Amino acid sequence: MSAGPTESAPPVLRGRAVRLRPALAADAPALLAILDEPEVAAWWRRAEWERLDERGAATFVIVLDGAVAGCIQYNEETDPDYFSAAIDIFLSSAVHGRGVGSDAMRTLIVWLIGTRGHHRLTVDPAAANARAIHVYEKLGFRPVGVLREYERVAGGSWRDALLMELLAADFAHE
Repeated sequence: MSAGPTESAPPVLRGRAVRLRPALAADAPALLAILDEPEVAAWWRRAEWERLDERGAATFVIVLDGAVAGCIQYNEETDPDYFSAAIDIFLSSAVHGRGVGSDAMRTLIVWLIGTRGHHRLTVDPAAANARAIHVYEKLGFRPVGVLREYERVAGGSWRDALLMELLAADFAHE
């Protein structure tokens, strides 16, 4: 029994306003500069992103009007009995509030459900990240529960995250 499509390089995906393309080493300076923006750094740590390849996530650069606007990635659980994907995203503060995150998420969700065959997707924003939680709820994600002391933050303390899930059957493609 196959868990999903055979492994290959992710394609370029097109949303309403964004284009998601596989990340290249040459994108690192632009993405690291976004991670250094105070509004982004509050929720993402550079070291976490720099370990990305070690976790096996597939990474797309979010391109808006020809410029790098952020990053979206997914990690798949490929066991056929648990086949699902987790998504993470960060965006430049210059595009916050413009629907770029929703467009990028919707674009990746459609591909993960329609092409990769996932029936369940998860996100795990910081429990205090109301902006991200609001966007995920608008896309149809529902809270599952709080992951207590989930991630270490600057200074060594721990913060909670909100585990949210979206079932393919509940996703409105618009």
